[in-house]
Amino acid sequence: MSDSSITSERLGSETLPQSGMASPRDYFELLKPRVMSLVVFTGLVGLVVAPGHINPVIAFTALLCIAIGAGASGALNMWYDADIDAKMARTANRPIPAGRVTPGEAFAWGITLSVGSVLTMALAVNNTAAFLLAFTIFFYAVIYTMGLKRRTPQNIVIGGAAGAFPPMIGWAAVTGSVTIPSIVLFLIIFMWTPPHFWALALFRSKDYEDAGVPMLPVVAGEAETRRQILIYSVLLVPVTLAPGFLGFAGLIYTGVTAVLDAAFLVFAWRVFVSRADTAEAKVAQDKAAKHLFAYSILYLFLVFSTLLVEQAFGLSMPLGL
Repeated sequence: MSDSSITSERLGSETLPQSGMASPRDYFELLKPRVMSLVVFTGLVGLVVAPGHINPVIAFTALLCIAIGAGASGALNMWYDADIDAKMARTANRPIPAGRVTPGEAFAWGITLSVGSVLTMALAVNNTAAFLLAFTIFFYAVIYTMGLKRRTPQNIVIGGAAGAFPPMIGWAAVTGSVTIPSIVLFLIIFMWTPPHFWALALFRSKDYEDAGVPMLPVVAGEAETRRQILIYSVLLVPVTLAPGFLGFAGLIYTGVTAVLDAAFLVFAWRVFVSRADTAEAKVAQDKAAKHLFAYSILYLFLVFSTLLVEQAFGLSMPLGL
């Protein structure tokens, strides 16, 4: 049985579109453009912060490969997860469950973009960046989507590594290596991912339960989820401050990030102390989780933006420690 027929069988033939119904917009939606934009941005930060010089054309090519590789991962994720996407209100209108793209088309699209992005990165940039890009696609599509997502409530913790690789890929595109600063950039996103997605899971827990996805609130309960959100939020603080203490970020980044961290902890604490014992309390908990989820997106953007601006305009002032 082919890979595409496996998904077709899980999804159900009654929802499958006829080949040729998909529009260019549907294929673009398969790439998860909102996720792709964050991936490209963090990859750009890795490029700018990395020591050394890179030709602008090669830099653009590297970012394009990162974008296409991220899109390929998204397409393969949607191909495999079409059955559970159909059961969740947040994802039911995606191209496959909505009947606009066949699973086979999505699979072919994802594989084609995966191979193309990795080969281009290897030929135009360097082998280290190409290897990291290939591993990122494999990690997200195979280890996370096929292996972890439906089997363990720690899916987000481990699977979060896939979204954390782009700044490391950008760094490797310039230097051809993986060093401690690039690992720190990886760790910032890695530690940010659990509180970000568990906040979403708190107010979308019914969706995940209906789809049979063992997200933490479904398996361990809301109280444990709130506790884990607070723990990871606390652990996030020293990781985000590490660039200043390691010397590849300066006073501006450290000061701005410290303020952002303080606000993150406030939002996480509000989630932690919320309860869902009554209908009203559940509404209040969902509201606190939504606030944390929304702030976490802004938070990551501002942390990386501050680092980008500081380095791009030569504003980095050492901490003097």
